[in-house]
Amino acid sequence: QVQLVESGGGLVQAGGSLRLSCAVSGRTVSTYVMGWFRQAPGKEREFVAAIRWSGTYYADSVKGRFTISRDNAKNTVYLQMNSLKSEDTAVYYCAAKESLFDIYQADRYDYWGQGTQVTVSS
Repeated sequence: QVQLVESGGGLVQAGGSLRLSCAVSGRTVSTYVMGWFRQAPGKEREFVAAIRWSGTYYADSVKGRFTISRDNAKNTVYLQMNSLKSEDTAVYYCAAKESLFDIYQADRYDYWGQGTQVTVSS
């Protein structure tokens, strides 16, 4: 049974930083494509970032501000979020997929965490 547990969300002022963590159990995180998605009220879930082997991928809206990384020893994936904006406010979800393809599409991911709320005040 693969489980993903996010943490690190909270309330932050615009321009501030947060680091989200996703602890993975039941499978070695290095064998998966790991992704972060977010969903704001009334909007569809959208791709934020992914890490595949040593490659990283970002949505244009977060490029240069967010960094995804992976600690294989801790079986944990991180999302460092800097220069936060009010439009980054959403529930952030960690996800994992076994296939190396279609990393930008939420419906291609096999496992999901419960989500963590990020609220950026302006």
